[in-house]
Amino acid sequence: MKKPFAFYLLVVTILLQTACKFNPDIQTPGENYLQGEWRQDSVTMQQQLVNYSLYNLKFNCDSFFVSIKTFSKADAGADSCTRNGQWTEYAKGVYEQRNDTLHVRGLFCNADYSYKDPTGCFRSGIYEERFKVSKVTDSVYQFNPTSGVIPFKAKLIKRNTCTPKPL
Repeated sequence: MKKPFAFYLLVVTILLQTACKFNPDIQTPGENYLQGEWRQDSVTMQQQLVNYSLYNLKFNCDSFFVSIKTFSKADAGADSCTRNGQWTEYAKGVYEQRNDTLHVRGLFCNADYSYKDPTGCFRSGIYEERFKVSKVTDSVYQFNPTSGVIPFKAKLIKRNTCTPKPL
């Protein structure tokens, strides 16, 4: 009777010790091809659009920072937020890629990376987007947001290498 109990106790102990592990306390390296700063210069048929946005994306290891500059021809009246039909929103967070889909998730923030006050202009809180990514050239990729209909091409402006930092 003691032998089976001791055997089962040993098996359970080994399973518990090998089944769980803590997440590393250092950031992961992310995708090599994304490391650096990417800029969208224009939107297809932007002169005909009422609203459009231009993206500037920065990737460092598994982290991202995005600035989204929006242009609108719609009259917002005396709105102090839209500044004559132009405004910029910022977000930062982490990303992961599975197959051809890039998933970015973070929070809206200010230009200096500080978290945004939810009572200010425009969006605040969680920023989440999925992009289908395809290579055009080594320094140009097409990003097709799954929540929108207008894909955009971003050009590599500055390449960097990932040096993982402690969390």
